[in-house]
Amino acid sequence: MAAEHTLAFASGILGNIISFMVYLAPVPTFYRVYKKKSTEGFQSLPYAVALLSSTMWIYYALIKTHAYLLITINSFGCLIETLYIVLYLIYAPKSAKVFTAKILIILNFTAFGLILFCTLFFSHGAKRVVILGWICVGFSLSVFVAPLSIIRLVIRTKSVEFMPFILSFFLTLSAAVWLSHGVLSKDKFVALPNVLGLLFGILQMVLYCVYKGGKAEKGGTAVPSASSEVHPVDQGGCRLPEKAGIEGEEGEQLGTHGGEVV
Repeated sequence: MAAEHTLAFASGILGNIISFMVYLAPVPTFYRVYKKKSTEGFQSLPYAVALLSSTMWIYYALIKTHAYLLITINSFGCLIETLYIVLYLIYAPKSAKVFTAKILIILNFTAFGLILFCTLFFSHGAKRVVILGWICVGFSLSVFVAPLSIIRLVIRTKSVEFMPFILSFFLTLSAAVWLSHGVLSKDKFVALPNVLGLLFGILQMVLYCVYKGGKAEKGGTAVPSASSEVHPVDQGGCRLPEKAGIEGEEGEQLGTHGGEVV
């Protein structure tokens, strides 16, 4: 048991380190936004979802107790996602600012407030932990499906130009480490979503090996960024070309966290 506890702690520390790097993956994208003083039609939705996911994992960890490694990385996640959103709001056009404000009110205030109220007053003890755990799994899965658009794009264009290898690798590694931590710490709510994250990550690695020599259509540009979430994760903050037939709410997409980081 002592050895298992040590391995669980070690995997949690490693997961924190890897997730820290994943959370920082969108920095080049937001530096571009800062330099150009424009969001260029990018979306803020992935970052609002990632912020809510990190907030929910902190709440889950506090209720469960002794889940300190979940608290540390998701506290950093809340901080960095908030900074991304603030920077987005500074440089986004008015319509995008209004859309972002609505999303934040609906998701990060109203939805979280309702979850907080219902779980605090209508559930107790172990039942509360289970309810929160399944809610967190749901949010994590919603973040993990983000790479599907990139996977489809890679298959259609037969090019990995829009799927940065390093980001895909670290998202896969992050899912593997957190899956191990969930298994070793006997926390199924941490382990379950990372099974899907690992499968998507392996699929991306396979696609990279198959299409790494391909060239995408002219006119497409990739902005390596990312994330978390991650998260998350958004595949990793790539700017998708309109020619590929995948458009965001405003025409293009800013970093959908291609993986969760908890």
